[in-house]
Amino acid sequence: MDKQLLIFDFDGTLIDSVPDLADATNAMLTTLGKTPYPLDSIRNWVGNGSRMLVERALVGKIEVLEGELTEETVDHAEQVFFDAYKNISGSKTVAYPNVDSGLRKLQAAGYKLALVTNKPIRFVPKILQSFGWQDLFSEVLGGDSLPTKKPDPSPLLHVCEALNVIPEKAIMIGDSRNDIVAGQNANMDTLGLSYGYNYGQDIRELNPTEAFDDFASLVAYILKN
Repeated sequence: MDKQLLIFDFDGTLIDSVPDLADATNAMLTTLGKTPYPLDSIRNWVGNGSRMLVERALVGKIEVLEGELTEETVDHAEQVFFDAYKNISGSKTVAYPNVDSGLRKLQAAGYKLALVTNKPIRFVPKILQSFGWQDLFSEVLGGDSLPTKKPDPSPLLHVCEALNVIPEKAIMIGDSRNDIVAGQNANMDTLGLSYGYNYGQDIRELNPTEAFDDFASLVAYILKN
């Protein structure tokens, strides 16, 4: 493979953050006088950043039609959501099996690791610290760190430039369409994980370079190749 840089998605790839996101979403809905939703409904709405999660919660479905919500409504609801999420301890967010040991093995093998998430950057450091991962990643970008976010390839190309690695020497690793499409558009190999948040679509349908059902298999593949 001759790769140097591994770019990871965060939610649904390294961590399962849905329980905390669901608590914040339901706190927002309750504050706005709306009915909360079960965890499994909210799980299907996660993965496109906080604003889309808020919009989906407000309309109660994955597809939000144009003109269904006003910008003012979403702005207000998103702020309520941020306030709720900020006050949540994060205790329900867990790392997926073998992620901690896998990341450390990959770093020890000489790979540069980077994190590109659509989660607002203000919430990322606290979560990284809670797992002791704050020194693992050479570059960390949130969904609002740049003018565009995944599936736009710009964040991935920004990381490559910052770390002086050409895209062909990088791999994008994630659980959703945003990750795979961003990697393909950035002209880099993509590795998909099937266990995350991809709105019921099999990650393999997006034609990643390879796909895996667990993190340990992905790590073994990278180290072997």
